[in-house]
Amino acid sequence: MMPDKSAITRAVQTAYSDHAKDTGGANASYIPYLASVDPSLFGVCVVTADGDVFEAGDTGFEFALESISKVFSMTLAMQDVGLREFHDKVGADPTGEPFNSVMAVAMHDNKPVSPLVNAGAMSTVSLIPAESPDDRWEKILDMQSAFAGRKIKLSDAVNDSEQSTNFHNRAIAWLLYSGGTMYSDPMEACEVYTRQCSTLVTTRDLAAMGATVAARGRNPVTGKQVFDASLVPPILAEMTMEGMYTSSGDWAYKVGLPSKSGVGGGILAVMPGTLAIAAFSPPLDPVGNSVRGQKAVAQVAAALNLNIYNSTDYAEQ
Repeated sequence: MMPDKSAITRAVQTAYSDHAKDTGGANASYIPYLASVDPSLFGVCVVTADGDVFEAGDTGFEFALESISKVFSMTLAMQDVGLREFHDKVGADPTGEPFNSVMAVAMHDNKPVSPLVNAGAMSTVSLIPAESPDDRWEKILDMQSAFAGRKIKLSDAVNDSEQSTNFHNRAIAWLLYSGGTMYSDPMEACEVYTRQCSTLVTTRDLAAMGATVAARGRNPVTGKQVFDASLVPPILAEMTMEGMYTSSGDWAYKVGLPSKSGVGGGILAVMPGTLAIAAFSPPLDPVGNSVRGQKAVAQVAAALNLNIYNSTDYAEQ
């Protein structure tokens, strides 16, 4: 059931005002661009499956999409190669290790187990059918834009900063190649993956992207069907298992919404059939999740009684 509009407005405004002055965490320092973003920036936004928008704070500020981009390339790959092949080649299990872990790859015979960590995301990119690296990149960028409902652009500044520091990911790409789970040239896949993380979105964009999942693949702002509705359950399952990195289990336990974070400071949470909550704040906890973003999203979800494990329909059966 869709929450009352006044309740959504109140929840968003209260979450923003309650946490606008919070401190704690630190910007990602291993990517120079991210280290330079103003840590005081903070925005909260809800977009419903009907296309209504509720927002507070710096929701128009463009920030680096980073790892949240994995959700959209994952959706593209699922659609292009089919769910069974995607699951067989990339997987759906949490690694139990940090998002950039080499150990997680080595422990699984140089194969990925989740598309929402760096290894699985690069394998996912390589799996997308394309005639060239640029063709693959344009398909990914078009998918991000369709989710957002506007043309998303690459930030040269973010991309240059990322490409000049992605040696760790290059090593992971070669490990995947040695395990037979890289389906294009590994350095090309790494380069395109780095680009997909270097696009700029606003908190409002991010909420619309999540609302597209909530609305069974239809962008509620543009009315366009972005992907097949049959992909929604596996997308949400992947987000639940690994979307908040090594905090994913705790997040599911406490908040109960499939979510995805990025080291650019964004967090996206989806209540299927209802709405999406997005927040942005650059300072991160040690796991890589926005400190204020987690607090704001959790507060909005609790205020609106949103938890996929607490379905009224299920409780009444």
